[in-house]
Amino acid sequence: MNYENLISKLQTPFYAFDLSTLRKRIEFIKSSLPKNVDLCYAVKANTFIISEAEKSVPRLEVCSPGEFEICEALNVPMKKIVLSGVYKTPEFIERVITQYDDVGIYTIESVRQYELLKDLSEKYGRKINVLVRINSKSQFGVTEEDFDYIISDCNPVYMTMKGIQYFSSTQKSSQKKLKREFDYLKELIARTEEKFGIVIEELEYGTGSPVIYFEEESFDEKEYFSCLSALLCELPSKLKITLEMGRSIAASCGAYFSKVVDAKSNKAGNFAIIDGGMNHLVYFGQSMAMKHPFFEVLPKRDSANTLDWNICGSLCTVNDIVVKALPIADLAIDDIIIFKNTGAYCMCEGISLFLSRELPAVVLVDDDDISIVRNHFKTSELNKPNIL
Repeated sequence: MNYENLISKLQTPFYAFDLSTLRKRIEFIKSSLPKNVDLCYAVKANTFIISEAEKSVPRLEVCSPGEFEICEALNVPMKKIVLSGVYKTPEFIERVITQYDDVGIYTIESVRQYELLKDLSEKYGRKINVLVRINSKSQFGVTEEDFDYIISDCNPVYMTMKGIQYFSSTQKSSQKKLKREFDYLKELIARTEEKFGIVIEELEYGTGSPVIYFEEESFDEKEYFSCLSALLCELPSKLKITLEMGRSIAASCGAYFSKVVDAKSNKAGNFAIIDGGMNHLVYFGQSMAMKHPFFEVLPKRDSANTLDWNICGSLCTVNDIVVKALPIADLAIDDIIIFKNTGAYCMCEGISLFLSRELPAVVLVDDDDISIVRNHFKTSELNKPNIL
């Protein structure tokens, strides 16, 4: 990504997503896994790269009516969509079922969701494909008892039970935890066949694969994928396996650009104010201020005059500290700080409406091509009451 070219064309703050990096990342993940394993992109990680990701993965996970509408606007085929989410509004599900017949997949998060899908598919004579999400000690998914009820009650005339979905957490690097989860899933699959004579045909597994955001962290990704691949190979050979990933696919393709607009020093330290802030930039766990993210400053300067700077945003709150004690040489007003690995969640997890600051622009970069896919947006229009 040519940072200088972007800065010359765009006003900060903005996000830039490099499509070439995205394609390489997806190919790397594919090459690190068994050939019979498919990928599913969780679009909540970054909706701006859906069209590019859709070219390289056979499935997209959608978790809200809004995400579904984005996919529709981008002409994503329904057959590639897994309609997931802990709450599916009856009105939304009714619209989708009546519009799309026997394509796509619906996940079941509860008995209530099962009954809704069952009633609507029978009401409209539509056959739908479903995955049952298995509970992993959180608010998501069904218990084994509820799973037993669902698969025994399911009417194959209107509902094709494709298999199970399982996801426990994100940033999951423990190989022991991966093994425990796969051992459990193998037992569940075997128990289902023995108890009901039903063969689980498909497993959609959310890996929660880790992304390294901060200089203080380390992670052997090659070893991680080697362990994951070995565990996948232990599953039944006829089982269709799809790995759902969001953060791991999208993070590395993104950069966030923000300008230094003021600088000051006092007894508490050196403070640089940027035209962005925590309303635009949230790394995993919202712990960015205490750790040093991968970053770059433009223009580049060769100098030994390095100071520790507290990088603060433009919000009127003491909480808007983006990074503490970041070592930067000869920092000056109008410098651009580029925060790396911001392709996943950063643009959608921030408290973007606070203080009615503008939303940053979004650009897609594909080699030398730059496409502005969202202009700066005034949030004052959203926070302003409608007064007749």
